[in-house]
Amino acid sequence: MAALRQLITKCVHTNQLMLSNRISFPQVRYISTTLKQMTERKHIQLTYRDEVAVIKIDSPNSKVNTLSREMFPEFTSALEEVSKNENCRGVVLISGKTSGFIAGADIKMIESCKTQDEIYQLSKMGQKIFFDMESSKKPIVSAIMGPCLGGGLEVALATHYRIAVNDNKTVVGLPEVKLGLLPGSGGTQRLPRLVSVPDALDMALTGKMVKAKKAKSLGLVDMLVEPLGPGVSSPENRTLEYLEDVAVQVTRRLAKDGVKQKKKALMRNLTDKAFEYQFVRNYVFNQVKSKIMGQTKGLYPAPLKILEVVKTGIEKGPEAGYEAEAKGFSELGMTSESKALINLFHGHTSCKKNRFGNPQIEAKNIGVLGAGLMGAGIASVSIDKGYNVILKDMSNAGLTRGFNQIAKTLKAAVKRKRFSQIQADQITSRLSPQLTFDKFDKLDMIIEAVFEDINIKHRVLKEVESITLPHCIFASNTSALPIGDIAKGSSRPEKVIGMHYFSPVEKMELLEIITTDVTSKDTIASAVQVGLKQGKVVIVVKDGPGFYTTRILSVASAELFNLFQEGVEPKEIDRASKAFGFPVGNATLLDEVGIDVASHIAEYLSKALGESASSRAGIPILRDLVKNGYTGRKAGKGVYIYEAGVKGSDRQVNPGFYEIINKYRLDAPASIKNDTETIQWRLASKFINEAVLCLQEGIVASPTEGDIGAVFGLGFPPMKGGPFKFVDLYGAGKIVDRLKSFEQVYGASFKPCDLLADYAKDSSKKFYSS
Repeated sequence: MAALRQLITKCVHTNQLMLSNRISFPQVRYISTTLKQMTERKHIQLTYRDEVAVIKIDSPNSKVNTLSREMFPEFTSALEEVSKNENCRGVVLISGKTSGFIAGADIKMIESCKTQDEIYQLSKMGQKIFFDMESSKKPIVSAIMGPCLGGGLEVALATHYRIAVNDNKTVVGLPEVKLGLLPGSGGTQRLPRLVSVPDALDMALTGKMVKAKKAKSLGLVDMLVEPLGPGVSSPENRTLEYLEDVAVQVTRRLAKDGVKQKKKALMRNLTDKAFEYQFVRNYVFNQVKSKIMGQTKGLYPAPLKILEVVKTGIEKGPEAGYEAEAKGFSELGMTSESKALINLFHGHTSCKKNRFGNPQIEAKNIGVLGAGLMGAGIASVSIDKGYNVILKDMSNAGLTRGFNQIAKTLKAAVKRKRFSQIQADQITSRLSPQLTFDKFDKLDMIIEAVFEDINIKHRVLKEVESITLPHCIFASNTSALPIGDIAKGSSRPEKVIGMHYFSPVEKMELLEIITTDVTSKDTIASAVQVGLKQGKVVIVVKDGPGFYTTRILSVASAELFNLFQEGVEPKEIDRASKAFGFPVGNATLLDEVGIDVASHIAEYLSKALGESASSRAGIPILRDLVKNGYTGRKAGKGVYIYEAGVKGSDRQVNPGFYEIINKYRLDAPASIKNDTETIQWRLASKFINEAVLCLQEGIVASPTEGDIGAVFGLGFPPMKGGPFKFVDLYGAGKIVDRLKSFEQVYGASFKPCDLLADYAKDSSKKFYSS
């Protein structure tokens, strides 16, 4: 049975998946113009080389190519022209840009659809075009350089042969699941024909990108070409020209000899045979479904729909599979989850740009003060992206610990084949660990990650300002202390800024930049530029107690302690918050952040923000926990007990935690039943209300940055789009009603802010226009 089970996990479909000679597609009016030969094309260039048509995809005024309504008629007319040209023996599809093949379909096509039927017709349009390509009697070859994603990969899947450049920039993937969608132009049906079903599901369900070499081993790519070095033109241009030459030669050979079916390996044939049995298919798909439910809690409809559609194609044949794909695509396109994730995608793209422009002096040399967990993480993401970094600490032990953390990160990256050992050594060479301020007079920016004490930060600031260049920026990684207060210790306050990273820095994508009234625009531009180069998604907020992210998290955490006081079990809180969509339960998050850190922040913010950030006994409880050494995961005890080999829900609640909570125990009000829904909304409504209040007060610049900060920094459920998009989708009125119901019981801490109350009165008011 063990051998059979191993075989099953590698199972793929058999000959029943092969396309029949003809699939019926309904008549679809999919373009606004007729498909006559176009004399002027903006997105497509058609030339001929040695009886081979070369169709270059090159969208104007865009860094990348996307499949759009404007491109489709040009694309289809070029294919029609080629098919009618008797002197043409084959076709090469290639990008006219060195930046990539096709990055995907234009999301605006989906967003412009008002009904499910419109989205269905959009899917059928893509299916029809790509089926015609696949049915072409003339061989069509995809020449891939750079990203080939989503609709771009669906184009390549419909061609007869795929050639890819063997470099780190050339990747293929189907990321539609990340937008709450499924591949809607044949991807769910063609991918399982080329690779094993487990591999096809892995790509479609995770949206992960696969490098060219891996794609070749999977059977997704037929041939690799090596990139060229510099010459008369740039390496990128030379490689693209070489790729075209190779593709033309291959197309001529295929036109002469025909497209031969690749011989399958023995294991592939065995698994094909195994997959003919219904019980094998059921076992595989049930296992995958169980894993999806375990990871998503059923909150994301797209993965389940993808699984269903792939299974339909395998069991009922391609015609049923394509129909299920189009219906599934149209259903998902109308869900709130997809709308939220698409909006989040736009926000992410927006926060990957520097709206403050380029700084006068580009930062190249960075100093990091403090080699602790945060300081070492900041240094790591900086040297990784080409910065020269001086990492300073007060002790050799601290430097050693920080250096080892960086070395461990690089070792893991080499193991994952992100880069080679030689490249890792080159990256390490950019790091200078030291105990002194030597060479600090050459730095463009200093990022401090020292203890959260205003006096320590003032002392460090004055010390470095006496030896640094006039243009050198001083950035503080504080998570709560006002930047304005820190800047009071500076002789150059316009050069002082907050750069709030999230732990672990190497994994957490958000960077929250905090500005004061005197921070110069050039300082902001430089900080944003550094953050973007470090690979972060950046939001820029105004100075204030807790800024944006720490503030809204602290307000929600205050309610967490009220729940503890009322006797709600930590595990029940974790289950409820995860069922709402948070990746980590709120009680567990307290341990992850560190109860000592939470206590320090709570002491400060409860004074600065008043009742909204206060709980009935949160401060005393935190003090007692810290006093007893219950500071969270790092101490082995916090809310939970942390033991080797014990994970997740198997962890036991710390008996010492119960002893402290029982000292402050209060009965819940008679009108409150702390069931799952009540727990969720006591936490979420305060989180959302405080986020909107931050927009009202001008702390956060826009709903977009507010949502990005909440999702990528604090784990607000992505399928809800962030607090602002969630208000739009769920309804401000319903959220205000929940707040008011809690306000009647618990008082002003649940009072809806004016902006949210205003939106509740007028349902036409939205934070986003669509």
